[in-house]
Amino acid sequence: MPIMTEPTRTPLLTRPARRRVALLPAALLLAAALPVGNAQAGPAGWNGAALSSATYVILAPQIQGNPNAVSAQQRQGVLEAMQRDSAGAIKRRYPNAVIATDPATPGAVQVRPVLVTPSVLAPWNKLTAQLEFRLPAGNNVIVKQDFGVLTLWQKQAEAANYMYDVLAQRLP
Repeated sequence: MPIMTEPTRTPLLTRPARRRVALLPAALLLAAALPVGNAQAGPAGWNGAALSSATYVILAPQIQGNPNAVSAQQRQGVLEAMQRDSAGAIKRRYPNAVIATDPATPGAVQVRPVLVTPSVLAPWNKLTAQLEFRLPAGNNVIVKQDFGVLTLWQKQAEAANYMYDVLAQRLP
């Protein structure tokens, strides 16, 4: 039987690379870390004031990518959690917002939660969570973020809640 050994760990940055990073001017690093002010203005209605008092309708969530990565029963549970937890995340972000159920609600922001799965749910792969917003004026905005499969597995039943809370914090 072959002897199993632990793979050699390689640091993300080698010593010479760490020295080069350390030599970068602090101003350059600070500029790279800060968001660019209003260089890209969002569409009409995509601001904190409008979104904080808006009415939202959560549309049927979608799983894109490999929907067979989980069983049909698990998939149904994930879709239900996506709908429920995305609405909860928006409400926590904007306490004065109203969550409506009728997609025909006039002036409502329509939100579709989307989960893009990798071909295989391996611990090192990533899933992409998205909230697709359709504003009353007809503009579309997508907020998305990648999440590690292992991170979400560790969250267990709170995984969808966690994902959509992270996305909601990125809203204006």
